[in-house]
Amino acid sequence: MIKIGIIGGAGYTAGELIRLLVNHPDAEIVFVNSSSNAGNKVTDVHSGLFGETNLVFTSELPLDDIDLLFFCTAHGDTKKFLDSHTVPDNLKIIDLSTDYRIKSEDHDFVYGLPELNRRRICSATHVANPGCFATCIQLGVLPLAKHLMLNNELHVNAITGSTGAGVKPSATSHFSWRNDNISIYKPFTHQHLAEITQSLKQLQNSFDTNINFIPVRGNFARGIFTTIYIDCKIELNEIKRIYEEFYDDHSFTHIINTNPDLKQVVNTNKCLIHLEKHGDKLLIISIIDNLLKGASGQAVHNMNLMFGLEEIVGLHLKPSGF
Repeated sequence: MIKIGIIGGAGYTAGELIRLLVNHPDAEIVFVNSSSNAGNKVTDVHSGLFGETNLVFTSELPLDDIDLLFFCTAHGDTKKFLDSHTVPDNLKIIDLSTDYRIKSEDHDFVYGLPELNRRRICSATHVANPGCFATCIQLGVLPLAKHLMLNNELHVNAITGSTGAGVKPSATSHFSWRNDNISIYKPFTHQHLAEITQSLKQLQNSFDTNINFIPVRGNFARGIFTTIYIDCKIELNEIKRIYEEFYDDHSFTHIINTNPDLKQVVNTNKCLIHLEKHGDKLLIISIIDNLLKGASGQAVHNMNLMFGLEEIVGLHLKPSGF
């Protein structure tokens, strides 16, 4: 059994992570750390887990008792923790924050997008889980980068559910504001652009074009629906062949012929991609659940790879339905 600790256990991603791990056949949660909830039952915060766990939040950090530590902390807090605590050298870490996603000589974290770095993840000690928007957008265009086809500006519009803003209420996440409403935020400047560019340059070193990204707040709870278009003169059949070949041995990313609906991926670890040609424009639709494929599901996928398990273990999740 993989013995697991979680730091930052009260948020949405932590709740989903706990839900996956308590049902994972090869995982045992040793502790869920949350200083603000220490002594309270996990189900007092994550009420959807009633009947599935008797875990209690703790302020303790028994790092010597675990094999893997998940960070579900606010951006910046993982680095602060690692800078101020002594962590066992053999302790594996998966960080769901932004702190270590950008490659640097200052750390050894591997960027945890399995469809890009699966072999490196399998041998990694430290993994930086990708951002949700970054996951959805990258999966939509990685095959093009592999074939050196990203030579024009990328135009990206992506709408995300309110859970992407985190569990702490804000002016733009309250139901009364979010319901029956949409708005854009951080146009052209979103923080996930750096990791997207890094990955595309990993496959296509010459990539040096703009990613015109417009993020949109949606009036639903979970999921990301991304539309991308780019100038492309190659025939659709050839484009589909390139995508199907790229994702042929990956369990969670699928190319579909019909225009997708967000409900097809909500509550799953899937990414569905649909391709269309309109004249010399290639339209790419990419959809995921932001809390699963965009966060906790991908983190468990990375855990499976790091510990030599089949990548689909514990991730047989069904869509939410209609």
